[in-house]
Amino acid sequence: MKYEEAIKTLETIARQLEQNELPIDQIADRLREAQKLVAFCREQLLSVDQEIKKIIDEEPAG
Repeated sequence: MKYEEAIKTLETIARQLEQNELPIDQIADRLREAQKLVAFCREQLLSVDQEIKKIIDEEPAG
């Protein structure tokens, strides 16, 4: 899964919850899915942040 896909799914879940579009028996499942997606996105962001810091901290060759 890509970060952008996860964000899009999270936005869909949030909209469904806000607009009461989910049957009561699906709410818990969608919230668990959202929780997993948030964790995935957080990991992706931390990974990219660490990579960027490494690049910035590298001394230029030459």
